[in-house]
Amino acid sequence: MATKQRGRPRSFDRATALEQAIMAFWEHGYEATSIADLTRTMGIGAPSLYAAFGDKKALFTAAVEEYGHTYGAFVGRALAEEPTARRGIERMLREAAVEYTAPGRPHGCLVISAATNTTEASADVVASLREQREANVRAMERAIEADKAAGELPDDADPRALARFAAVAIQGMSQQARDGVSREELEAVAELALRVWPEARAAETVRR
Repeated sequence: MATKQRGRPRSFDRATALEQAIMAFWEHGYEATSIADLTRTMGIGAPSLYAAFGDKKALFTAAVEEYGHTYGAFVGRALAEEPTARRGIERMLREAAVEYTAPGRPHGCLVISAATNTTEASADVVASLREQREANVRAMERAIEADKAAGELPDDADPRALARFAAVAIQGMSQQARDGVSREELEAVAELALRVWPEARAAETVRR
């Protein structure tokens, strides 16, 4: 005789529901996305949402974390996999042009755009996303410092300023993508941004 299972099975797939929440927050931003919007998009009732994810803020945190492992993973991957900071940032900018304009999903970057024009009630959400962006800047700065120590950059190169410049470029590309700028135009922006990168010491020595 079969044993009767206890408890009520969850009537939705958590991963699918989270993916749908990512899309809602990505498209409309944290504050403009209501619980009603989320339940409608995710296809679940409010009690199920709260039971599975907690409140809206907890769901947003889960959505941002999952975004970082999927759609936004190209940033960290480029720095980790390329042999130099210059190569990593070059790859990052070129891939941003592709990722930020991919069809079938919101344009730009969720971490950059999801908490703009917010009220004081969302201050902790804004601070959390700002810290994530700053963490990316610090990672680029460390990689650039390593390049400088290895002789890949001239002595007067400023790793912090270069990292900040790369961050400005990628954040600007995100906003331009949300404004409807094409992949090809953003790829051209990436190429222009890379032209300001300082030459290696070895190249300077050859010229002399």
